[in-house]
Amino acid sequence: MSTLRQAACGSSVRVVKLHGEGATKRRIMDMGITKGVDIYVRKVAPLGDPIEVTVRGYELSIRKADAELIEVEAV
Repeated sequence: MSTLRQAACGSSVRVVKLHGEGATKRRIMDMGITKGVDIYVRKVAPLGDPIEVTVRGYELSIRKADAELIEVEAV
């Protein structure tokens, strides 16, 4: 299983599954990250937190802990 946190800077990935429960999963889905959507990893901060991605045409910064809950595959 590969997660968004493990995705390399400059790579494109597709969401396979969202882990987590309740409010955490709902918050990730509200940001537009749902199963099947493509994500481009733009930048990773020097200490790895946060991760800047492009999803559904807009830029989004996501915490490392939330990125671990997003299972992805290479596009």
